[in-house]
This record gives sequence, C-alpha cells and structure tokens, in this order.
Amino acid sequence: MIKTCTKQNLSIKVIIPAYNEADSITHVINDIPNIVDEIIVVSNNSTDNTEINAKKAGATLLTETQKGYGYACLKGMEYIANQNKKPDVIVFLDGDYSDYPDELTKIVAPIIDDDIDFVIGARVKRLREQGAMTFPQIFGNWLSTRLMTLFFGAKFTDLGPFRAIKYEKLLHLNMEDKTYGWTVEMQLKALKQKLTYTEIPVNYRNRIGVSKVSGTVKGAIFAGFKILGWIFKYSIKK
Repeated sequence: MIKTCTKQNLSIKVIIPAYNEADSITHVINDIPNIVDEIIVVSNNSTDNTEINAKKAGATLLTETQKGYGYACLKGMEYIANQNKKPDVIVFLDGDYSDYPDELTKIVAPIIDDDIDFVIGARVKRLREQGAMTFPQIFGNWLSTRLMTLFFGAKFTDLGPFRAIKYEKLLHLNMEDKTYGWTVEMQLKALKQKLTYTEIPVNYRNRIGVSKVSGTVKGAIFAGFKILGWIFKYSIKK
C-alpha cells in the first residue's frame, strides 16, 4: 500500500503473524489505512489458504515454519532489518479480525503527534464485544498488569496485541521470546528501558475462527505460565 500522509511523514510497516487465518486475513489487510507503507503477513506454518489470500490482498508474504507467535514476529523483523530503507514505526496486529484495523491511525497518533515511543491498544470493557475475550484472558490480563504495577510501577491495563512502537526502540529491546510471552516481554523491556508509553482504548470483537491460545485449555495454561514467567524473571533482575 502507498502512504498518503502522516503529520511527520513517517514510514509505517505492519507485521501480522497468522496461523490458519484464511477466513479473516483478507478483511484485516483490506481494513488497514493507507498511511501504511507495507503490510507483512507472516504465515506461521498455515495449512489453509492464509498464504494465498494474503498475497491476493496485496500483502508481503513471509513464512515461518517454527510454530510460535514470537517466531512469526521475529521473522517479520528480520525481513525489515534486511531492507535498505528502514521504517519509523512498526505496528503489530493479529490476523483474526478481532481488532479493528482501521483504528491503526489511533494507535500511531501518540507517536506521530506527541513523540511517544510505544503504544498499546487497550481492549477496554466498554468497547469490547460480549464474548470477545475469555475469562482466562480477562483474568490473565488483570493479574499480569497488576503485577507489573506492583513490581515496576507500570500503568498498563492490557497486554493487547494491537500495538505500535518506534522501530529503533524496538530494535533496542532485543526481543527474544518465541511463543506466547512476546507481548509481555515487550512491555517489560519497555519499562526497563524507560520508554515513554501510553494506552489507547480500542474496539474489540469476536474473532473469526477459533483461537489457538485462549480457545484451548492447553494454550491458555501455557500462555499464562509464559507471561507470569517473564514478569517474575524481570522482577528479580537487576
């Protein structure tokens, strides 16, 4: 896609990890505002038509055979690192159409207008469709953000996957988690490195298809352990 305008003419690229999101990925891509320079879909071992549909919709398609949300995000970052012209801002967005991609302008606005380093799209209750988040997700977000407040004085209320960050700041975080701990790792490292951050309330709806994490007991438990593991690791780190 071609960028039409931003206040400071910033370059924005979007990374979308996707595993078997054939029914939703076209909707996600088509709803992303045209201020974005490139949409990068990373197919994480998809076995359906995710890859075909992503390419037809105009996205750059990458494949990552090692399963894991973090693996897919890191693949997207590796691709960008090998480009000659680097972006100013990276936006991460899920491929299940639970977020509203057209709200990307809201997510990047604090970076463009106020020079904030890092922005989380917060899935607040008043803007959340009934059933869009499971009880384990709601409780896990509450517990994780409370612990971050307790240990680090953080003001986060959500671990929402719809987020934007300055590219250079993202590189300095040295992201390493390969699976479900990706989002909380980013937030913890942002706190440690004293990045400026804010949350923007976003709408959130029931996803298309079945969640690979919250939709299974195993996925929810594993994600919970990963997230809490990162928090406690950083709480004792000097």
